Amino acid sequence: MTGLRHGLTVLVLLTLLILPWPVMAAGDPQANDLPRLFEQALSLSRQGDPQAALPLWDQVLELAPRDAAAWSNRGNIRLMLGDPEGAIADQTRSIDLAPDDADPHLNRGTAEEALQRWPEAAADYDWILQRDPLDASALYNLGNVRGSEGDWAEAQRLYRQAADARPGFAMARSSDALALYQLEDLAEAERQLRNLIRRYPLFADARAALSALLWRQGSRGEAESHWAAAAGLDPSYRDSAWLAQVRRWPPTPIADLERFLALEVS
Repeated sequence: MTGLRHGLTVLVLLTLLILPWPVMAAGDPQANDLPRLFEQALSLSRQGDPQAALPLWDQVLELAPRDAAAWSNRGNIRLMLGDPEGAIADQTRSIDLAPDDADPHLNRGTAEEALQRWPEAAADYDWILQRDPLDASALYNLGNVRGSEGDWAEAQRLYRQAADARPGFAMARSSDALALYQLEDLAEAERQLRNLIRRYPLFADARAALSALLWRQGSRGEAESHWAAAAGLDPSYRDSAWLAQVRRWPPTPIADLERFLALEVS
């Protein structure tokens, strides 16, 4: 069987993988079940139902134990279920079977980030970038790693490269602005956030970030206006732990947003 199928959105945030279908030996009596199982597992994975998807990926791998795509997709599901160690094991098996495929390296890096294994994650992203310096997903994820290590100047450079490499990558552009905010380049950060909001009026990340920045600059009224839109679009931005650990904002914007939100209950 030939052809390509889209895989899971991982991380953040963000990366749509393209993975091949599984292959079985000709004449295998169970071969006809494999495409159906693969499609069902992939559909449930895309729908965000990892509990239902996992046993189907297990069945796919029982039928096609040397299929790199199935190992990588199951690894994504295991990560979604809170098993980063299992995810790393599956992605490593996928890499062993398809050593030239970038997708399992990207996915393994995401699982390594979940365990705060920054050097290992960076090594996986660097492996991709050595082969494709304009891979926007690897650039973005490596920016997250560098930010987590406290190197916001390098993170900003990588976010900018990711945004330039993939036009329309709004989260990368917003992360670029947030890194500039952390680096105290408030004028450029504000310019970029306003540009994003003009282009994507329903983009909660940019509106929440601009709320914090405007409050810092003393523009409380306009900050409240943008915050009303951001909070209505996505209430997660009220959660500082989510901002730091999932969305991966820098510390200065988080602290400013916390102080701004404190005014609501004062």
